[in-house]
Amino acid sequence: MGVETLPQAEKQKRTARPNYNHIHALPLPLKTYPLPLLIPHNPFSLLHVVYTYVTQLLAPPISHPSTLFQAYFSPETRSVHVVDEDTIRVLWERGFFGKGSLSRSEPSWLDREKRRKGLLVGETSEDVTKRRREERREFKKERARKEREAIEEKLLQENTVAVSSHTSQVLDGTGEVLETDRVDDTRNTANTLADDCNGSPAGPESHSPALPGRNIVLMDSKKQLGASQVDQTRSRITPEVMKAAMEPLVALASVTGPSGEQISNQEHLQLSLEEAFFLAYGLGVLQIRDQSNLKAITTPSLFSLFRQHSYFPPISMDSLQPDDPFLASYVVYHHFRSLGWVVRPGVKFAVDYLLYNRGPVFSHAEFAVVIVPSYSAPYWTATPERRSESRKKESKSWWWLHCLNRVQSQVRKSLVLVYVEIPAPSSVDSSVKTELTDTACLPETTDISQWLKGYKVREIALKRWIPNRSRD
Repeated sequence: MGVETLPQAEKQKRTARPNYNHIHALPLPLKTYPLPLLIPHNPFSLLHVVYTYVTQLLAPPISHPSTLFQAYFSPETRSVHVVDEDTIRVLWERGFFGKGSLSRSEPSWLDREKRRKGLLVGETSEDVTKRRREERREFKKERARKEREAIEEKLLQENTVAVSSHTSQVLDGTGEVLETDRVDDTRNTANTLADDCNGSPAGPESHSPALPGRNIVLMDSKKQLGASQVDQTRSRITPEVMKAAMEPLVALASVTGPSGEQISNQEHLQLSLEEAFFLAYGLGVLQIRDQSNLKAITTPSLFSLFRQHSYFPPISMDSLQPDDPFLASYVVYHHFRSLGWVVRPGVKFAVDYLLYNRGPVFSHAEFAVVIVPSYSAPYWTATPERRSESRKKESKSWWWLHCLNRVQSQVRKSLVLVYVEIPAPSSVDSSVKTELTDTACLPETTDISQWLKGYKVREIALKRWIPNRSRD
C-alpha cells in the first residue's frame, strides 16, 4: 500500500498545469467560421450546412479584429516590438508569435517577478525549465559520486588482495620481522608521497594501506587545482566588472520599488521580420509604425524595408537582389504557416526554423528546417561570373551536412532541406525601381505577390543512417 500511495502524494504536491487546450484553442489571431459537419446518411446535417452557408453568404461574419494590433519597427535590433500587454497575450496564445525580450520563449518576466516577491504561487515555464535542469544536474552528480565510490572500493579490494599475497610470501620466506619491515616501508612510501603532494607531514593517525594513501593524494590534488582555479577567477573579477553586474539589479529595484508598490511590466514581445510581415501582409492583423516618428508604414514600404535590413549593415534599394535573405526565409515561413505548422526560430539547433504540430507547450518540434537557395533559372548560368557566384551560394560541404544531421538525430528531430528556387530579376523590379521616390519605400500600388509568385519550394527530408538500427 505504501508503494501505491507514494505517487498519489507526489501528484498532490504538484501544481495544476494550465489548460493549454483552452488557452491555445485558436491557431491564429483570427476568428474562423467553418461549415458544420456533413453526415451523408443524415438529411438534417445537409440542411444545416446549407443554412449556415447561406447565412454566411448574406451576412459575412467578421474574422479580423476591429482594431489592428500595433507594433513598432526597431532598426537597431532588426525586429518588431509589441508593447501592449493584451496584444502580446493574443499573439502568443494564438499562434505562438514572437518571444519575450526578457524570457527564453513565452513572455513571462512579470510572472517570474511576482513569484520572486511572493505574490504568485504557480510556476512559470522558465521556473519549470530551471527546476528540471537542477534535477538533472543533481542526478548527474549523484551518479558520478556512486561511480567514483564503486571504483575506489574495487581498487581497495584489489590492493588488499595484493598486500595479503605479499604478506604470505614474506611469512613463507624469512618470518614476521621482515614482513613487518616490508609493510612499514610500503606505508612510509605512501606517506612520503602524500607529504610531497599535500605539503604537510602525515601524522600517526594517517597511516593506512598503500592504495588509500594514493587516493588521498589524488583528492588533495583536485582540491588544490580547484582552489587555484577559484583564485584565478577572483583575480579576473575587477571592481568595474562587479559594478556593471550590479547595475541591472539596482535598476530593477528602482523600478519595482518597495513590496507594496505595483510591479510594472518591463518586457515586450519581439517579432522577427518574417513573423511581423506574415501578420501584416499574410493575415492583415498587424500595423507596424516607425519607432522614431510613430508613423504607420505601408505594406509595400515594409516589404522593401525588411529586405534592406536583412543585410548587415542595411543596403540601399538599388542593391537588392531576388535572393535577399528576407525573401528566401519569408517564402519558407509563409509556406509552412499556410500548411498549418507552428514555425519557430531554430538557431538553438543550428537550423533556420523548427516546425511544431500544435505549439511548444504541447510537444517538441518534429522537424528542423534548413533553407538552401537554388539557382536553376537560366539567368544565373548565362555568364561565368553569375555561374560561379550562384554555385558558391548554393554549395554546401558534406562535413556541414553530416554535422547538422547528427545534431538533429541527437535531439530526435527530422532534418528537412528546403530548396527555394530563386527566380531571375523580372521586369517588375526594374519598373518598380523607376517609380521609386524614396529608397526605403515602394509605391502604394505595388503588388507584392509579383515577387512571391516566382518562388518555388522543394522539400527533402533526411534521416541519419545508423547500421545497428537500419539493418534489413
